[in-house]
Amino acid sequence: MPAPAALDVLFEDNHILVVNKPSGMLVQGDETGDVPLSERAKEYIKQKYQKPGNVFMGVVHRLDRPVSGVVVLAKTSKALTRLNEQFKTRKTQKIYWAITQRAPQPESGTLVHWLIKDAERNTTKALATEKPGSQRAELSYSLLKASSGKYLLEVRPVTGRPHQIRVQLASLKCPIQGDLRYGAPEPLPDKSICLHARELGFEHPVLKTWITVQAPLPRIAAWQPFQP
Repeated sequence: MPAPAALDVLFEDNHILVVNKPSGMLVQGDETGDVPLSERAKEYIKQKYQKPGNVFMGVVHRLDRPVSGVVVLAKTSKALTRLNEQFKTRKTQKIYWAITQRAPQPESGTLVHWLIKDAERNTTKALATEKPGSQRAELSYSLLKASSGKYLLEVRPVTGRPHQIRVQLASLKCPIQGDLRYGAPEPLPDKSICLHARELGFEHPVLKTWITVQAPLPRIAAWQPFQP
């Protein structure tokens, strides 16, 4: 288990822990048995505060394994319940940055699809019209910058569906760099994809103040042209 310094903590108080998740790390455990962010966060709390026994760490939302960026975890059951409600009722504000190898046409807009998840293949299909079992997905996007044939897009999802940003940008013929599953031509050396949860805004579950947390971009070559 990693030392406390292994977590990139963006914000912490008695109620919540906000971290910058690296690409490749699970948020919650799965059948692979790899140590997820939730367990690393528990270990971080145990070591930092020398807490014996079990530590509560509630998973509020997830990012796909190859995606990096802001993740908020709840340190109490009360905080978990209240944050869950905010995500469910879409009262949070999420901003993602994505790099594509094609400029979107038009350069900004809104995408609405109906998504169907293929659990066996762990992929999602974007449909133009509603079908039985599909879920409505909406996001807005805008082109922020272009550099050497790569394009930085800001994406603001309205809904939070599995693989939503990845499949909706692919439907625009703008697959995310490194995302082989949705049409990128080649992988990145570290197997990540250039999708980063850049910013998350939410109401503090106890203090009721609005909090906005921003995650620095990954320090890999693909992101270098777009470092702020």
